[in-house]
Amino acid sequence: MHTDDETPFSYPVKVAHISANAVEVKLSANDRERAGLADLWSVLEVKALDATFTVQRWKRDGVRLKGRVTADIVQACVVTLDPVESHIDEPVEVVFVPEGSKLARMPVAIETGEVLLDPNGPDAPEIFTGDTIDAGAVAAEHAALAIDPYPRRADVAFSEHIEGTDEDDKKPSPFAVLKDWKKD
Repeated sequence: MHTDDETPFSYPVKVAHISANAVEVKLSANDRERAGLADLWSVLEVKALDATFTVQRWKRDGVRLKGRVTADIVQACVVTLDPVESHIDEPVEVVFVPEGSKLARMPVAIETGEVLLDPNGPDAPEIFTGDTIDAGAVAAEHAALAIDPYPRRADVAFSEHIEGTDEDDKKPSPFAVLKDWKKD
């Protein structure tokens, strides 16, 4: 289901229809959606994008999306520009809470006003507006975050390329220009 021009892969889930019992949702991008994702991600091709999520209520008014996203993409090698195939397999766990929910507020230290974050703890809940969350956008986002920013063919190396030498790195003397000045 395509509902937003910025999100080529969309699968809205009505929050009102989600119960405490987990429901499994399987998503798979079609040809048009894969072409849109390839443009969005600046890759040569998205061969496949699939996601399997369990969707269930979280606390009173939140929703938990948990599962796995897999994708097969083709990128240009940063050295030769030849096509490089990559496989993405990422776990996903996202909690959504409605806008204005007490669960969306970050814990704040009262005396200092600092926001308390645990870098090893769970992510803060995502906020949604309206009555739907977009499971397709979550799948696309997690796949995009797993894309290698510098893909390279396995048999290619930068060994013949030299960035600089010690002589190039040495600062020139400010008097080097004057050494040939009196020779005329």
